[in-house]
Amino acid sequence: MRADRFLKLSRLVRRRAAAAEMLEVGAVRLNGRRAKPSSEVRDGDGMEIAFPRRLLEVLVLTADERALKRGETSFEIVRERGLDDWKKPW
Repeated sequence: MRADRFLKLSRLVRRRAAAAEMLEVGAVRLNGRRAKPSSEVRDGDGMEIAFPRRLLEVLVLTADERALKRGETSFEIVRERGLDDWKKPW
């Protein structure tokens, strides 16, 4: 599944356009590498998502679109930490 679609369907980001923008500016890493909106997300992948004031590290439990639409748990939070305004996450 595409990274922008996964972020939207898993409810990590509210809108797909916002997810695509975050991916374009480099605020999302997939398995330690910068992700693009079209990057493929698979079960067991690790994602790091940089929000304005926090960095969220998650483990992808399922990237199946049908399961996500049914509301199944799609990720597990591995770590969450706050960010300073002036400091970039990477």
